[in-house]
Amino acid sequence: MRHDVIIALDFENRARTLSFLDRFGAEQPFVKIGMELFYAEGPTIVRELKQRGLKIFLDLKLHDIPNTVRKAMAVLSGLDVDMTNVHAAGTIAMMQAALEGLTRPDGSHADLLAVTQLTSTDEARMREELWIDRPMDQTVLHYAANARQAGLTGVVCSPLEAAQVKEACGAGFLTVTPGIRFADSAADDQRRIMTPAKAKTHGCDCIVVGRPITAAADPVAAYRRCLEEFLG
Repeated sequence: MRHDVIIALDFENRARTLSFLDRFGAEQPFVKIGMELFYAEGPTIVRELKQRGLKIFLDLKLHDIPNTVRKAMAVLSGLDVDMTNVHAAGTIAMMQAALEGLTRPDGSHADLLAVTQLTSTDEARMREELWIDRPMDQTVLHYAANARQAGLTGVVCSPLEAAQVKEACGAGFLTVTPGIRFADSAADDQRRIMTPAKAKTHGCDCIVVGRPITAAADPVAAYRRCLEEFLG
C-alpha cells in the first residue's frame, strides 16, 4: 500500500503557490490543490504543476446529481491528476457515476476517494446540525462501505477512523486522512486530529498536512519532519 505525505496548497493564487514550491528545490512533494486555488487559477495550475512532475490530489469534493458529477469527472480526467474526490453523501449511484466519468477509454483512472465526514465536524454538530443520529464511527464506516460498493479506491476520513475503515473494507482500501497536527501545533479549526507519528500506527495510508507545513517558518523543514514522523 502506498504511503505518503500530501501538502495542502491552500494558497489564493499561482504566484504564492509557485513561490512556496520553489523553496523545495529538486524535491517533488505530493500536493493537494483545493477549491481556493482551483477556483482562482483553474485547470492551468494543475497542468503547470503536473509539468513540474508533481503528483496531485485535486480536492474539489464533487456532490451533485449523478449525471452532473459524471460529466464533471469526465472533464477532470483530462487533467491527469493522481487523486480526486466526491462526497460520499451523494449516494452510491453518484459515486458510481463519478467513477464512470473519471475512467479513461483504456480503463485506467485516478484514485477516486469519497469524503466521509469533514475533520472540522464533530459528533455534536453532526447530530444537531446535520440530523445524523448515528455515532461518528458508524457513519464513517457506512459511508466507506458505500464507497467500496461503488468501486472507489478509498475514502477521506479522520485518522481516528482509519483503522476501523481498514478492518471493515480491507487493507487495500485507501485511507487518506487530513486533520494532522504536530504535537506542538495549534488545532486551528480541526476537531478530530492526530499527530503524524500516531497516524502511522492507525491505518492511515496518506496524510494531508496544510498549515503545520505551509504556515511554518521553514516549510521544508516542517515537511521533512512530517515525513520522518510518518514514514520514518
